[in-house]
Amino acid sequence: MTDGRGATPDSDGPTEKCGVVGVALDDRAAARPLYYSLYALQHRGQESAGIVTHDGFQQHDHVEMGLVGDAFTQADIESLTGAAGIGHVRYPTAGSVDKSCAQPFTVSFKSGSLALSHNGNLVNADEIRDELAGLGHAFTSDGDTEVIAHDLARNLLEEDLVRAVKRTMGRIHGSYSLTIMHDDTVLGVRDPEGNRPLCIGELDDGYILASESAAIDTLDGDLVRDVKPGELVVLHEDGSDFDSYQLVDQDNSAHCFFEHVYFARPDSVIDDSLVYEVRRQLGRNLWHESGIETDVVMPVPDSGRAFASGYAEAADEDGADTEFAEGLMKNRYVGRTFIMPTQDERERAVRLKLNPIKSTVEGKTVTIIDDSIVRGTTSTQLVELLKDCGAEEVHMRIGAPPIVAPCYMGIDMATRDELIAAGQTTEDIREAIAADSLSYLSIDAVCDALDASRADLCLGCVSGEYPYDIEGEPTDREVARPVIEGADAPADD
Repeated sequence: MTDGRGATPDSDGPTEKCGVVGVALDDRAAARPLYYSLYALQHRGQESAGIVTHDGFQQHDHVEMGLVGDAFTQADIESLTGAAGIGHVRYPTAGSVDKSCAQPFTVSFKSGSLALSHNGNLVNADEIRDELAGLGHAFTSDGDTEVIAHDLARNLLEEDLVRAVKRTMGRIHGSYSLTIMHDDTVLGVRDPEGNRPLCIGELDDGYILASESAAIDTLDGDLVRDVKPGELVVLHEDGSDFDSYQLVDQDNSAHCFFEHVYFARPDSVIDDSLVYEVRRQLGRNLWHESGIETDVVMPVPDSGRAFASGYAEAADEDGADTEFAEGLMKNRYVGRTFIMPTQDERERAVRLKLNPIKSTVEGKTVTIIDDSIVRGTTSTQLVELLKDCGAEEVHMRIGAPPIVAPCYMGIDMATRDELIAAGQTTEDIREAIAADSLSYLSIDAVCDALDASRADLCLGCVSGEYPYDIEGEPTDREVARPVIEGADAPADD
């Protein structure tokens, strides 16, 4: 869990999140479909990958550091027998960056075996950990996923599956989309605010739960629907159907708007919206709010591409003489700039990663479209690169509001001290990155593109007010923090 300053910073974009998946099939081994699904979710986490299956008699697991393709061999896949299983790709925002926090997390106990994959971040994990440790639970990691697993395992000693999950949901507070396997039963849970995505898909021989619909597409399945906030979905063991239990109801959701801005694949459908079309609409709104006519409009690859497409289309509809062009080429074999230990190396990494096409920008006025500015390193370097290549003017437009506060819901965002927009005006930032002009998208324009109200979105990183009760931070709504002490009363039916 992050402290009051936020988590470890990236360079000029928040880092990806974890991805979770679970399948229950009729007769086919689950390991290979899970493996392919994790490939489809690789953008959500690159630090570790894992799969746990159950063959009806015992649990099998393989968890390793690294990318999906490096974490599994053919022999590993063949050893993961059984028609039910869950998987996980991790980008760490809570817990250590080592195998102790790699997932799925597994627990064996008197009532069977349990495996759990978590996307999100709890804000009261330490309280629950301390209580469980006092009751004799031994923890092997410092991550919040193990806290959920231990609490659920304890509840399963006294309750049936549905009531045990409901009791755990009454204790944990924060952001979570979970895929869980209790023996050979696979289930999915989404937190009552629906902060992180989770969806259900139908396959030829079973059902799948996944962070994004792109994983369903990879298996030639059909998206059924999103898991609702506060809902538990239990897949039938033979893959024939699923059961739904609405365990918690909230007046409002708290969907993370940054899923649509940055995290999710553009071909995924999240909360009934195709991410690509949302990004195009964000780009259109950006033109209508702060468009400037320049010779060329170009995206910062890759996430800026859909924004720039919508921006250029709206400009064309308004009669602006602006060309859409791919003016920045990305070297896909350079690692993320946030892993570079010094500022000098991070700046050098930007030049290694992005190279301008001189003929596109030389002697022209240019607008570059990006999804966000966090520290300002990449933006400063891009403006300098384009001007070195002969651009007469460089204007920057951002498809999201300024990031002014850290995220506590599992996004690895810079600390307040390192957020360039924290305590600075847009003009201050423009001067810092040496752009000829700079404009961000407004919060209202984001809500318009998502067809959602502020009350149903998590906007903490751009508003400084959070939909959860976080110590030392203001909230934008009335929230009820779970009571840890004496929380052992049976859940209501």
